[in-house]
Amino acid sequence: MSGMTEVSSLTGRLLVATPALADPNFDRAVVLLLDHDEEGSLGVVLNRPTPVDVGDILEAWADLAGEPGVVFQGGPVSLDSALGVAVIPGGVASGERAPLGWRRVHGAIGLVDLEAPPELLASALGSLRIFAGYAGWGPGQLEDELTEGAWYVVESEPGDVSSPSPERLWREVLRRQRNELAMVATYPDDPSLN
Repeated sequence: MSGMTEVSSLTGRLLVATPALADPNFDRAVVLLLDHDEEGSLGVVLNRPTPVDVGDILEAWADLAGEPGVVFQGGPVSLDSALGVAVIPGGVASGERAPLGWRRVHGAIGLVDLEAPPELLASALGSLRIFAGYAGWGPGQLEDELTEGAWYVVESEPGDVSSPSPERLWREVLRRQRNELAMVATYPDDPSLN
């Protein structure tokens, strides 16, 4: 198996911060990988809501944003840029054209062109989440972190993007795993309490 296939296969997966991950930016983070290849990786943190309403910065998209209708902090890079991630219910069948302004990332999950008129997409989108900033890794950097045990890699589900209770997402994603990861979900917030 060539190294390239191995690398590209993480797009659309979730990175779930392990309790060992020391970086406060990613404490208990659940990151959806939007892009992962030999050039590096890019993702958004799904469970960092901000107090800012979507309507305050992207009024046209506010009606399409799912609950809670706030901007999420996608990561520490480019906090002044916005990314839209949306799920198309049922996905786009092969041979079907994706709606204009939406680019598939993985399965039913895709990136939204926030410059496009929202009405082009309104009927197709199931849920939209707006992220300020993103998480980025240089070439090989994420692989190193995976080797160090900083992240669990698990399958994403379309509902992860639009979870109405993002503060519970870390535990929920771990709990649905069918292996020892489900046990990690019960890990206390402060390990010294054990």
